[in-house]
Amino acid sequence: MERWATFDCYGTLIDWDGGVRAELTRVFGDERVEDLLVRYHEIEPALQRNGASSYRTVLTEAMRELGAPAGQEHRLAESLPGWRAFPEVKNALADARRRGWKLAILSNTDVDFIAASQVTIGVPFDEVVVAQEIGSYKPAHRHWETFFERTKAPRDGHVHVAASLFHDIAPANELGLRSVWINRLGERATAQPTAELTDLFSLPETLDELVPG
Repeated sequence: MERWATFDCYGTLIDWDGGVRAELTRVFGDERVEDLLVRYHEIEPALQRNGASSYRTVLTEAMRELGAPAGQEHRLAESLPGWRAFPEVKNALADARRRGWKLAILSNTDVDFIAASQVTIGVPFDEVVVAQEIGSYKPAHRHWETFFERTKAPRDGHVHVAASLFHDIAPANELGLRSVWINRLGERATAQPTAELTDLFSLPETLDELVPG
């Protein structure tokens, strides 16, 4: 049986919080960053709701709603290709591949952004599904539906790995899928994952425990 691990990218593999925080600091200064991050988390899902806007547009409109000065509203989108991967990601994914796992990304982003981030991650993926090409943002189910349509992956050989309870763990539960929550921020669970980790260091072993080879 094929074994597939699907991943959210930003917040799970790429340091989304660090990338957004750094750019908000550049545009707005240090004092407002924490409040602006909270506000951004409120704004983004509303901008993604109908699935029609590219993620570049979502980032730009979010900056406008946060009150970015004229000419600075594009800065967040322009910074995304430079956001860094978490330090353990490359080795963890490479180890998973050595153990026979196929890897896929299911991301609320655009084709060019995810291409740049794959280079940063440095490990090949067997499938990539992004919001721009399917006209849908998670937590809607279209990413998973498209993944299973394309790969014919067996559901009993699949695990979804993500940092967002709202965008990923909750819909994985709705679909009856195994999930690993990467709780880097010490949050309290509002949706119950199959397993919980604080980072990806022990992810390969956890995947093997959930779906033995």
